[in-house]
Amino acid sequence: MDAPIDESTSDQELLARHVAGDPDAFSELVRRHRDRLWAVALRTLGDREEAADALQDALLSAFRAAHTFRGQSAVTTWLHRITVNACLDRVRKAASRRTSPVDDTDRFEQLLDPHESAEAPAERQDLHRQVLAALALIPEDQRAALVLVDMQGYPVAEAARILGVPTGTVKSRCARGRSRLLPMVTHLRADTVGNEAAEGGRNRTPGTSVPPVPGPTDSGPTDPAAVKGGGGRA
Repeated sequence: MDAPIDESTSDQELLARHVAGDPDAFSELVRRHRDRLWAVALRTLGDREEAADALQDALLSAFRAAHTFRGQSAVTTWLHRITVNACLDRVRKAASRRTSPVDDTDRFEQLLDPHESAEAPAERQDLHRQVLAALALIPEDQRAALVLVDMQGYPVAEAARILGVPTGTVKSRCARGRSRLLPMVTHLRADTVGNEAAEGGRNRTPGTSVPPVPGPTDSGPTDPAAVKGGGGRA
C-alpha cells in the first residue's frame, strides 16, 4: 500500500504514482505548481481567458504524457516547458502582429513588475496591461524568454532548460526582445519610477501575487479537464 501523500512526497514520486494509477497524485502536483504555471501563462499571453485555456491544455498534456517523463530535469521544469509550449502554440495559431537597439536592461526591468494583485493601484494595473500589449507585438520566442527571465526571475540556465535551448540562445533572445520592446514602453517609465522605489524593485518570487483563476481548486486525475486555470492555492 502506498504511503499517504504529504509535503514530504517529492514531485518525481508524485508523477510516478500518477503513472501507476494513484488517483490523488496528479492533483497534488497541480496544487503545488499551478500558481507559477498560471503566472507564466498569463504573462506570456496577456489575456486571462487565453492563459486559462493554455494552462488547461498544458495540464492535460502533462496528465497524459506523464509516462514519458524520464527524470532528466526537475518535474517543475518539465511542467513549465509544457506550459510555455502550450502558450506558444496558441500564439502561433493566432494572427501574428508584429526599432533600434537600446542597451538599458535596468530600465526595462523596472517596467516588468510582476505584481498584479487585487490590491494593486489602478495605475499599476494599467501599466501592466500596456507592457503586456507591447509584449504581444514581439516575436514569440523572444517573448517567452523575456517572460521567464525578466518577468518571472528565472536564472538564464533554468529558462534554457524550460525552453529546451542553449543558455546563449536565451541570452540572445532576451537581448533582442528588450531592444524591440523598449522603444514601445520607454514612455511609461516616468510614471513608475517613484512607485518602483517604494516597492523595492522587481519581485523575484515567481507567481506569488497572481490572482486565482475562476474554477475548481482541487480535481483528481480521473477528470483532468477540471484542472483548467486553477490559479489559487489550495
